[in-house]
Amino acid sequence: METFRFIQPSPILAPFVKHYWILETDGITPVSERVIPTGFMQMIFHRGDRMRLSDNKLQPQTFICGQSAGFTDLISTGRVNMIVVVFHPFGVKAFFPMPMSEFYGMNVSLDDLSDKSLRELKDRVYNEMDNSNAIALIESALISRLRISDNHNWKRITEVIRAINHEHQPSIASLSGIACLSYKQFSRIFTEYVGANPKEFTRIIRFQRALYILQNTPDINITELAFDCGYYDQPHLIKEFKAFSGYTPPEFMSVCTPYSDYFS
Repeated sequence: METFRFIQPSPILAPFVKHYWILETDGITPVSERVIPTGFMQMIFHRGDRMRLSDNKLQPQTFICGQSAGFTDLISTGRVNMIVVVFHPFGVKAFFPMPMSEFYGMNVSLDDLSDKSLRELKDRVYNEMDNSNAIALIESALISRLRISDNHNWKRITEVIRAINHEHQPSIASLSGIACLSYKQFSRIFTEYVGANPKEFTRIIRFQRALYILQNTPDINITELAFDCGYYDQPHLIKEFKAFSGYTPPEFMSVCTPYSDYFS
């Protein structure tokens, strides 16, 4: 048996946390999933058995999952009880002082961050029997860590993300103009806050937009899909799909139902 549900964050955390989700299984039937880039960083708590990566390594018990431009396969090793904090693209920076680029392409265990309060949170969440109480513990810890010291950069990144969400293929020059920064300054600050550089992030969001269109219009022509999402042509769309998911669009739709984590 498998259960999955979303939980909305408290109002004070809503500008930074998109939602929480919980996955529970009884461990009888193995769970496998191909993880693709979503545009979000996440904090993941394994309260049951950990998931195994495609390279046969186990995920850490509790970790921050950085931005990624590739895919990986996960398989359960027993009973699953996961709580996942899904942050808005710039949300993690509100709780951690280091550049988010330090997490790029990595699963960083909370034990490796040399922060006693995070280790205590990991232990408390792991030992809490009730998932709702565990989320309350996570929320309390995040609220205590909430820091916004440079309001100007927060506003800049917020406006840039808004533009990326609404424009199919914004240029980096136009985005740096929105941020009122030089090209070089903008790329540095954006990467520090979001965890991927502007070019990589816009590629991910374009891919997520294509998934969203397929989710809502599964019969769309691939050439039309490429045009609607700002790809140069159909081969460009196929190349990006294979880079991010390992599949061409038709192959992707044959193995799973398209779903955009970012736009849904």
